Amino acid sequence: MAKTKMKTHSGAKKRFGLLKSGKVKRKQTRLRHLNSHMSSKTKRHLGEMVYVSPANMLQVKRQLGF
Repeated sequence: MAKTKMKTHSGAKKRFGLLKSGKVKRKQTRLRHLNSHMSSKTKRHLGEMVYVSPANMLQVKRQLGF
């Protein structure tokens, strides 16, 4: 019997990036619509890239095929 390969989640590969250090980078949420009430500072900081938390690292790496 042939062993089946694990497929990469196509939504995850568009949203996450794996760094050489082993961290996974991601964009932040809440910046698509309903932003007019937010301050410029809030929107500016939401536009920055952040890292996936260690609590969610197992799920993300599983979706990316690692």
